[in-house]
Amino acid sequence: MAVEETRIVTKFLRSREKDSWTFEAARKHNKAYSALEKALGMEPATIVEEVQTSGLRGRGGAGFGAGQKWSFLPKDVFPRYLAVNADEGEPSTFKDHMLLERDPHQIIEGVAITAFAIQAHVAFIYIRGEFALGAERVQQAVDDAYANGFLGKNILGSGFDLDVIVHRGAGCYIAGDETGLLSSLEGERAMPRIKPPFPAAQGLYAAPTVVNNVETLSTVPHIIRRGAKWYAGLGVNKSTGTRIFSVSGMVERPGNYEVELGTSFRDLIEGLAGGVRDGKAMKFFIPGGASAPWLMPEHLDEPLDMDRAGELKTMLGSGAIMVFDETVDPLLISWRLAKFFAHESCGKCTPCREGSGWIDKVLYRMVHGLGRPDDLDLLLDFGSSIVPGLNAPFAQTTICALGPSTMSHVVSLDRYFGAEIRERLKRDFAKRAPLEVVSA
Repeated sequence: MAVEETRIVTKFLRSREKDSWTFEAARKHNKAYSALEKALGMEPATIVEEVQTSGLRGRGGAGFGAGQKWSFLPKDVFPRYLAVNADEGEPSTFKDHMLLERDPHQIIEGVAITAFAIQAHVAFIYIRGEFALGAERVQQAVDDAYANGFLGKNILGSGFDLDVIVHRGAGCYIAGDETGLLSSLEGERAMPRIKPPFPAAQGLYAAPTVVNNVETLSTVPHIIRRGAKWYAGLGVNKSTGTRIFSVSGMVERPGNYEVELGTSFRDLIEGLAGGVRDGKAMKFFIPGGASAPWLMPEHLDEPLDMDRAGELKTMLGSGAIMVFDETVDPLLISWRLAKFFAHESCGKCTPCREGSGWIDKVLYRMVHGLGRPDDLDLLLDFGSSIVPGLNAPFAQTTICALGPSTMSHVVSLDRYFGAEIRERLKRDFAKRAPLEVVSA
């Protein structure tokens, strides 16, 4: 039986509508802003409760309950803000990029509903600096929404006011951290903040703030339009609904696929994405972006379930699934990931600032035949200063999750390829002529 997508957030995009980003097309063919019209007739607390009942969890990486996050705002503290995290910087993740470029009115409707639910009158859409076309189309969509009465003063005669500001970031990975994003919005360097206080209590301009991902807020209009019970009926366990996965690497049909959570990795990779290209065998895959620990072919029948991924000592993270075939050197992949994280470290925390560069250098020598027999063990020993225990991927000695990300690929190397790599290091070491000791 052929595997099919369950298209909710991407349904309009798959309709081959040529101008899907325009107000006219979105309004005519995708019922844009009809959910907002319904929401404005509801009590804000009812909307929050509806999203909580749906089980919607954040689609940016952490997987925290969206409605639960909204409920954390203090009851009587104003003003408050909504910030949309459109700084999609996780390597091989391109789902939010697609949503911004091809269906901006869906995210704006989600922003308006969420702002009404939490009673925020100013919202920011923070877009990664490199997303030039996406930023252009989102700004045009915001202008059209203002012109047609869906943003601004007294929206649709409801008495609710909302201003939406499109802000382009400078293009750094750490702005994807919610507190790093808030620092950047305030005009500072995008550097994470110590929590507590959490943004819900003290976020943008020291006011209560909700930060949600693009895909998360794009889902909200559908929940309001069709009901929480309908959405909660999709998915598996506490991973309800659908999710967009960006499948890349050595597959026949790379791309974005929206599937019901609980679908297996095999159905997604071998079914929708066509399997490993050129008839080769899979060696390993990364299930949730560059920062996620790796999985092996024996894990293909595991479900796309956020909690089950945790039990496998990994995560679904940003939803980027990278597939590597039998010809790939896992040590080389690890080094390339180490280079990325060393480059993107903001430098605020000593373990990450110093450790990420050191990991990069040791992996470089291992890849290029200059390694020492104990280099992998050295990395693991050193890495425990960044990630205590190593096998607990969410424990950390740094403010944000970039620190643990510097070691997730090293842990994966040891877990699945440890014996092979240690033997390789011994061979490389034995091949090199002993260094002559020259006395001064």
